[in-house]
Amino acid sequence: MFLPTKALLALLPFFLLSTPTLCQSTGKTTRYWDCCKASCGWTKKISLASGSNPVASCDKSDNKLSNYDAKSGCDSGGPAYMCSNQSPWAVSDSLAYGYAAATIAGGSESSWCCGCYELTFTSGPVSGKKMVVQVTNTGGDLGSNQFDLAIPGGGFGIFNGCTAEWGTPSTGWGKQYGGVDSRAACDAFPAALKQGCYFRFDWFQGADNPAMTFKQVTCPAALTSKSGCVRQGESPTGAASSPTWTKTGAVATGGMGSAPSATASGTDTTPGTDAGTVAQYGQCGGTGYTGSTICASGFTCTASSEYYSQCL
Repeated sequence: MFLPTKALLALLPFFLLSTPTLCQSTGKTTRYWDCCKASCGWTKKISLASGSNPVASCDKSDNKLSNYDAKSGCDSGGPAYMCSNQSPWAVSDSLAYGYAAATIAGGSESSWCCGCYELTFTSGPVSGKKMVVQVTNTGGDLGSNQFDLAIPGGGFGIFNGCTAEWGTPSTGWGKQYGGVDSRAACDAFPAALKQGCYFRFDWFQGADNPAMTFKQVTCPAALTSKSGCVRQGESPTGAASSPTWTKTGAVATGGMGSAPSATASGTDTTPGTDAGTVAQYGQCGGTGYTGSTICASGFTCTASSEYYSQCL
């Protein structure tokens, strides 16, 4: 039996609504930290990103600039550089927040700038872990569905603003692509960038460009509060600040591409008033969280987003 054309057209909206949307894609990651002003950091990008402000830039003293159109430090000595607070940090043993340069299939800079994506790593020592990143940068040298994670010490790539901003050697921190290859190398970094560099060998476990799947998500306020950019119509979730999660014990010192020899116990170090409880403002739940969900007396485990709950 064949339906007439008019009948098929009438049923088309039903079929479109009934067909699941493929919202998860496969991609790859790399890493970089070139200290240059982000490409999503210009006022002309407000219309592109449809956000309230472009991505924040900082001066050589790491202070936020009020002039969004200040020339990039990677462009003949301009005053604008990447802010150190756009380094990644761990929220729990299986979840981290950060920023990235990206090129995503089927889109353009206007759809990428300031959007957030949940990456689920599928290879290497971080397989199964998740990282939510906000896109603050784009790049013509990136391949399709490539997220270049902003990690201090991750390699300069094709640009170098770090020598002008931080006085690093012109040859950079480690290799041009890949960066430093040990946690100990992070010890010589400026104080503002050390934790971001350590992140790669602690939470990221020295992973070398792991594969991942990704999907777009609503930005956590903890990310937008640092970048300053929120896409139009989006209401960031959770608290504007997210306490970092740490492990007890020794930390990883392994090189790139190899699993580190960490002896971390994986226990939440947030102190509790009573044994087995979490103190005020400590994490007590969220995606991937495996610690205690019981708050100290007088506090309640309250969800600020699907990724993070804390004792309030």
